[in-house]
Order: sequence, then structure tokens, then C-alpha cells
Amino acid sequence: MIHQQKYTYSTEAKNIGKQKNIALIAHDNKKPEMVEWATQNKDILQEHFLYGTGTTASLIIEATRLPITAFNSGPLGGDQQIGSRITEGEINFVVFFWDPLESQPHDPDIKALLRIAAVFDIPIATNMATADFMLTSSYMSNEYRVEKLRSSLHLVDIPEEVVEQEDEIRIDEIELE
Repeated sequence: MIHQQKYTYSTEAKNIGKQKNIALIAHDNKKPEMVEWATQNKDILQEHFLYGTGTTASLIIEATRLPITAFNSGPLGGDQQIGSRITEGEINFVVFFWDPLESQPHDPDIKALLRIAAVFDIPIATNMATADFMLTSSYMSNEYRVEKLRSSLHLVDIPEEVVEQEDEIRIDEIELE
């Protein structure tokens, strides 16, 4: 038995409604920046469904009175809870003000969340400038459709007799030319 790699292609499509499901996450040193950003953008954010990790959600609720579904704190699994919601199609936009200058005890969880967002083609802002660009995008207030071409690699078993026959055919074809 010979193993051959074979790629297959498919298109995945999903509609993102006018109301986005937005996750709000911030590391400790970035929480004041997140609260400031959420306060400045309260009018836009109130049109969407908001989710957040523990303390970040609490601080934003206190400052803005926006309704936010709060998950656990990041180090206690909140990042993983957000990642899980991304895989289930419940989160379609992430604002994650992370602190690149501070070591985080739950760094593997953070990397996993960033990886999940990339794999599921979820827009993710990691700073205020990017969050502002995303929030003011024409896609923010409109429904849009995301179509993504996906490729998959499969191993296909080919019986040796078929491979030998194909080799013989190729040899015959070469000799005929």
C-alpha cells in the first residue's frame, strides 16, 4: 500500500449580522486604556452584544453601564472561555488590549486565543488604534458575508498494483512519444 497526499478544497461561508458579538479583554496594565476606549465608543458598543473577561468586564460595566456577559478572569480560564465561544460561532469580533511588555502567567492561553481567532478568521484588535479602525469600518454597522477557501490535506491509500500499473502506463506513454 502506497500513501499519497491529496488536497481537497471547500468554501466556508458565514453571515455576520449587523449586531456583532464582541469580546473585550485587557491585561492589567491595559485595563485603564480599555475602559477609556469603551467609554469613548459607548454609543457604538451599545448596538452590539458584549462579552468580557472577569475584571475587564466589571470595570467597563462600572464606567459605562453597558450590558456585558462576563466570563472568568483571563488567568482563571476566561481567555479559554472566549476561545470556546469563537469556535462555536458565538464571538465574531475581539478587542484584546494585551501588554507585550509584561510577562503573563497564562501566556499559553493567550497564544491559544490568538491562534483560534486566526484559524476562525475572527477580526482581532490588540491595541486602541486597530480597535478604532475596526469599529469605524463600514462592516461594523452592516451585515456582511465571509467566504473563505479552505484546503484540507488527506492521506489516500493506493494499492501497489495500481501504482505499478500507472508506472507502466507512464513508461508506455513515454516510449510512444
